[in-house]
Amino acid sequence: MERIPVIKTRNLSIGYLLKGGHKKCVHDALDLSLYPGEVTCLLGLNGAGKSTLLRTLCGFQPPLGGEIELMGKPLRSYSQGDFSRMVGVVLTEKTNAGGITVHELVSLGRHPYTGFFGQLRQEDRRIIEESLAAAGIAHKAHNYVSELSDGERQKAMIAKALAQRCPIILLDEPTAFLDVTSRIETMVLLHKLAVEQRKAILLSTHDLDLAIQLGDCLWLQEKSRPMACGTPEDLILGGAFETFFSKEGIVFDPNTGKLNTVAPTVPIGVEGDFRTSYWIGNALIRNGFKPSSVHDDHINVYCDAPDKLRIHFPAEEARIATSIAEALSIINHKS
Repeated sequence: MERIPVIKTRNLSIGYLLKGGHKKCVHDALDLSLYPGEVTCLLGLNGAGKSTLLRTLCGFQPPLGGEIELMGKPLRSYSQGDFSRMVGVVLTEKTNAGGITVHELVSLGRHPYTGFFGQLRQEDRRIIEESLAAAGIAHKAHNYVSELSDGERQKAMIAKALAQRCPIILLDEPTAFLDVTSRIETMVLLHKLAVEQRKAILLSTHDLDLAIQLGDCLWLQEKSRPMACGTPEDLILGGAFETFFSKEGIVFDPNTGKLNTVAPTVPIGVEGDFRTSYWIGNALIRNGFKPSSVHDDHINVYCDAPDKLRIHFPAEEARIATSIAEALSIINHKS
């Protein structure tokens, strides 16, 4: 089945118009496609132009050049009302709507459909209730927004976007103010909405781990470099992450999908129980070692269980550790 993008750009240039008619280009030659049923994560360092790109795709600021198509039509051809029926926008700033209830906030998402007086019909109320439930915030519907946690407030804003019944949702750093649990919940929710409701979701984020785990497609943005787009796995295997994120003193490890402060060089063989092997590998990398397949000339760790780690040194008898901390102590003492 042919995939048809809901947003497509051709040779897009983004940036700002300065005084005197001068232009400040942040990024150019952008050929991007956003597809329904997918979460696309926009990654890049501060100043790379992520927010500028999102604002341009939203029509909040004009492109410096090139074309943006929304559902096959030029973005500039849409009225504000028509655009609101196509695209829901959730910005990174904390909403300043503490004096209204969650239900009232979400009902604002029906404004493109209710006309000048904003009178809610039965159909509008049904959609609001469904949006509250889909975002997992229905139990707080009658609470004031000011009473919500940051995670709950973000769910309320997502519910408002869902109430617009739009096929596209653009979010600027939706997990920026959230704790670890709320970040995971928000990303899982967005992925579920993309799959179940066939929405195209584009979000900017600094959360590399969650983007790799839950992003169907990644856009890697950096100044003076072409945008790299693709599945997380293809980008990692193709070396794009090492190019974009490895800086002086920081390296991207394609074996783990993590950024490290030191490039591990000393190989240590790891084999056995998958979960235990993964976490002993994580600890070894943190201590400057490079997990690898077992080899007679290496130090090897055989993971029988979390409390039974057999450490083999070349030409020596095995040592038994009952925890990863103990295993690290033994390895560091001998290395």
